[in-house]
Amino acid sequence: HNTGQSCGLVDADSDAPEAWDRTTGSRSGVIGVIDSGIDVAHPDLAANIWRNPGEIAGNGVDDDANGYVDDVNGWDFSSNDNTPNDGNGHGTHVAGTIGAVGNDARGVAGVNWQVSLLPLKFLGTDGSGTTSGAIAAINYATALRTRGVNIVATNNSWGGGSFSTALQTAIQNHANAGILFVAAAGNDAANNDTTASYPANYPIANIISVAALDRYDPLASFSNFGATKVHVGAPGVAIFSTTPNNAYASYSGTSMAAPHVAGVAGLLAAANSQATAAELRAAILGSAVPIASLAGKAPTGGRL
Repeated sequence: HNTGQSCGLVDADSDAPEAWDRTTGSRSGVIGVIDSGIDVAHPDLAANIWRNPGEIAGNGVDDDANGYVDDVNGWDFSSNDNTPNDGNGHGTHVAGTIGAVGNDARGVAGVNWQVSLLPLKFLGTDGSGTTSGAIAAINYATALRTRGVNIVATNNSWGGGSFSTALQTAIQNHANAGILFVAAAGNDAANNDTTASYPANYPIANIISVAALDRYDPLASFSNFGATKVHVGAPGVAIFSTTPNNAYASYSGTSMAAPHVAGVAGLLAAANSQATAAELRAAILGSAVPIASLAGKAPTGGRL
């Protein structure tokens, strides 16, 4: 909510308070955070962490027969265990933007005040991960959706590596299951139309690639863009959010812009429970506000 604080441009924001007049979200909608994990005990996040209804905690049994034992709060694909806690901080920050508990007189409010955040960890403490780990995380979310869990979207604030047929297939299966794939556009100040950045650049209809904007509305100096490949801009500079161990910090990056969009997908799904992924995506892109800095640099030419 930009009122001109810190010398910002009034209303250079996502109009979250206006949206909150309609809905503040719902825990029936699940947003997967494919990242470095989440501090599931953070007091500003704990109430919004997804709980697997098919698992009995700590009994050492794969109660829901999905191949993962005691995956009560998601899975750590980097260490292959059921504790997807965050040793890096990146995933917890992303999660707070999507869904830090709102109206609790604590810390920050996420785009959703109430939502179910699904930790899908594949990045380690150093922030690096493997393509196979990312694929496993994506496939886990897809499998949950096919089993009836309402996975609305996954947030993918990561990138790197070359084209991967296996990763493209995993994202396509995500799309076929009806899940949005929100991706950070990248932080190389590059044109994704001419220099591909993956996973944002895969030609799949469920992807929303997100550029970063600052509080004055220009494209952030580091942000990738693309007249056809980067779809919309969102706030991504000096974003204040949750970090591990009951802490908070300001981070910048397209990694911080993407969760604003994933959060809006959660809000839209809460207000329109029958909407398809395609309809949610069309609503997000169709309501973007045109801004000069994205003219010719994104299909919408606009801010979330």
